[in-house]
Amino acid sequence: MAQIAIKQIKSRINCPAVQKRTLDALGLRKMNHTVVKEDNPSIMGMVNAVRHLVEVTKL
Repeated sequence: MAQIAIKQIKSRINCPAVQKRTLDALGLRKMNHTVVKEDNPSIMGMVNAVRHLVEVTKL
């Protein structure tokens, strides 16, 4: 399965709690932190919810 790299590029300060929990579920803990996840619909839905805070690249 394809993989994607998700990098947090903006701060979670002043974000709604649901977006902070989504970042936690993705494994993003701080700025410029990058995680590699499988490209599946559930992960892409979470990325879509916080698309203004993250940057996605395909591997």
